[in-house]
Amino acid sequence: MARIIVITSGKGGVGKTTTAAAMAMGLAQRGHRTVVIDFDVGLRNLDLIMGCERRVVFDFVNVINGEANLNQALIRDKRCDSLYVLPASQTRDKDALTQEGVGQVLEELGKGYDYIVCDSPAGIEHGATMAMYFADDAVVVTNPEVSSVRDSDRMLGILASKSRRAEAGEEPIKEHLLLTRYSAERVQRGEMLSVEDVQEILSLNLIGVIPESQAVLNASNAGIPVVLDTDSNAGKAYNDMVARYLGGDVPMRFLDAEKKGIFSRLFGG
Repeated sequence: MARIIVITSGKGGVGKTTTAAAMAMGLAQRGHRTVVIDFDVGLRNLDLIMGCERRVVFDFVNVINGEANLNQALIRDKRCDSLYVLPASQTRDKDALTQEGVGQVLEELGKGYDYIVCDSPAGIEHGATMAMYFADDAVVVTNPEVSSVRDSDRMLGILASKSRRAEAGEEPIKEHLLLTRYSAERVQRGEMLSVEDVQEILSLNLIGVIPESQAVLNASNAGIPVVLDTDSNAGKAYNDMVARYLGGDVPMRFLDAEKKGIFSRLFGG
């Protein structure tokens, strides 16, 4: 059976969809059959970031309602044969995601895939709780700011108490912390929480630190998961994150501000 990973956060705009796309692509590039599902019914952004928006014919809700089968709705990524996308509906209500329907889709996908990555909406709305309910692993995405960290702390309570695993008395969801939009320079100036500050509040296993980078926006606009931009710091950091998730011992990078040379210090470069 597939391992189900939910990408979640308490606050919007922290980089969940970017992370879901990057993680799914990273897993697939390493030879794991992977499907990434957009749970954000009504908005639907994952297909844009994956660059397959023009290929959407049927969606997640169509499959749940029996209007299409999975083979009709799944979109194979053109860059990686091991990766598929199941888009969300733009025209349905979030209540279209039923626990029974979602469970059946995940069970069917579990027979043919190694990993199912669930791109969750922010907060505790219906789509988010559906994405979290069936998870085996959770990547909690947060920015290094107080409100984002506080909201993520609330999500941990829901992951611990309202999941299928919690209801069945099974081993709890394995939780990981991903820190995005991190700027070591701003931490140094006291404008942003440090990695240590965030870990002290959330007490989670740190799976990665993604530096603030223009490459993330550029990749999203181009419909390319940023993990494929291996020249950028963000792309490298996402690749490191996937390697750590798979058990690799990869040191953290991009935690410290770059030291300026003497000419930069003298002339403000």
